[in-house]
Amino acid sequence: MKKVIALTAVLVMGALGMACGDSAANNTAGNANKMVANAMNAANSAMANAANQMANANGQMSNAMNAMNKMADNKMADNKMADNKMANNKMVNGNMKK
Repeated sequence: MKKVIALTAVLVMGALGMACGDSAANNTAGNANKMVANAMNAANSAMANAANQMANANGQMSNAMNAMNKMADNKMADNKMADNKMANNKMVNGNMKK
């Protein structure tokens, strides 16, 4: 029971201290709140930076994929041209043999 009374007295004194504008308890609570807010802002900034870096990486990967697709399309077109030349040569050679 004595512990409850002592704890209540401490809480009452803390509440009275917070009610006064210039008390150490009020300043401590305000400083703690500011520290928490600063930590949350820092975490928010870190997450925003990470999101921006991921978006940039995504853009770079997309550009690389587009370049690879273009190279593959060009290679396929080159192969098609080579196949057409081979087919044309066979026809000419076939006609020449007749």
